[in-house]
Amino acid sequence: MTKARNHVLDSIIQASEPISARQLCDKYKSEHDPATIYRALHFLEEKGRIDSFILYCNAHGTERYYVLHRSEHRHWFHCERCHRFTDLGQCQFDEIVAQMSAKNGLSITSHYFYAIGICGECRKHD
Repeated sequence: MTKARNHVLDSIIQASEPISARQLCDKYKSEHDPATIYRALHFLEEKGRIDSFILYCNAHGTERYYVLHRSEHRHWFHCERCHRFTDLGQCQFDEIVAQMSAKNGLSITSHYFYAIGICGECRKHD
């Protein structure tokens, strides 16, 4: 793999929460141009090493966030104040998705869920 791909993958592996392309571009601005970072992200996602989801946030607008691909599907909570993410754990919607598929004659191949609100730490400061 290229140096940029290794940098991006290492950053995602070490991240404790989803990371945006903007954050990666800022981190590696002295070593890689933004196009290289985006190409690395696309390559890693295409190869199944990372997953992404799109989130709208009032402060940051619409951004794509990246996480390490895991065998179990996961969901996230995003705090509107501090902008930290909380891993909500393994997906609990598989049965609901299977029921919707059967009821509507569909073959749903993936789904996304994220919750937005105020985290416990920020609520303590209210």
